[in-house]
Amino acid sequence: MRRDVFQAIADPTRRAIIGLIASVAMTPNAIAEHFDMSRQAVSKHLRILTECQLVKQEQTGREIYYHLQPKKMKVVADFIEPYRQMWEAKFDQLDKVLTKLKSKK
Repeated sequence: MRRDVFQAIADPTRRAIIGLIASVAMTPNAIAEHFDMSRQAVSKHLRILTECQLVKQEQTGREIYYHLQPKKMKVVADFIEPYRQMWEAKFDQLDKVLTKLKSKK
């Protein structure tokens, strides 16, 4: 079954894993050290992230390293962008109202 990016990032543990490997590739054991769960549970999260193509496995010798695939996060950014623009417009309107109220004092 193919999962989508939103299913992957819905889980806080998977979001934390993404944060861990965002800047440096890590082995499953190195990732598991950051969580209070079994290595098998971490592997399940990594499998889901891999299915969604958010992470990529790379075999180096006997070790498997997981790398973030940041381009896949563009799906999330594209979804959020219209809402970000809407909220920025709302905050700009609020700034204008507050500035107007301050000038009346």
